[in-house]
Amino acid sequence: MVYLGAYGPMRPEEQAALRRPSVTLEPLAVKVSEAAPELTTGRRVEGDTKSDAGVRTIYLPAFLYIEVKRHLDWFAEKDLNGLLFVGEKGAPFRRSTFGRKWRRARAKADLPEDFRFYDLRHTGHTLSTQSGATLKDTMVRAGQSSEKAALIYQHSPDDRQQEVAGGIDARVRAARDKAASQRQVAKEA
Repeated sequence: MVYLGAYGPMRPEEQAALRRPSVTLEPLAVKVSEAAPELTTGRRVEGDTKSDAGVRTIYLPAFLYIEVKRHLDWFAEKDLNGLLFVGEKGAPFRRSTFGRKWRRARAKADLPEDFRFYDLRHTGHTLSTQSGATLKDTMVRAGQSSEKAALIYQHSPDDRQQEVAGGIDARVRAARDKAASQRQVAKEA
């Protein structure tokens, strides 16, 4: 779930509805067509995604192949239409049980206490844009219909700002070097 949240970036309720046929290994992708949020009453409600934009195919980075394959082989329900993610007792996972596991995993990974599972979507958006994705690309990956919503999830930390400055520096230096070379050729001619 963490991988699909961070590299998808998928909503938890979308992951809760995923079934074996939702996943392809060649190409490595996940088809999101519904969601299964758990209401505050504890009732699981399977149905439509948050918006029409939520219905999409998310192509995953190739390095996840082994993890996705292992999950299908070891953890997903064995039925041909089985759920991808199940709880400890083989039933659909519950928010409360997942929350306890998430808190332990978060502590083990040394993440801040206020880092929520949903924050992985921020990671996914940021990684997408840093890899060169356009705003529309990130909106499609995350199943968003609003540019405003997509921008909320994107971040630009100091190290990224340093990379941007380095990229600008390299472009300007290359342009200056080219201009200097052209002046030198003109001077020699």
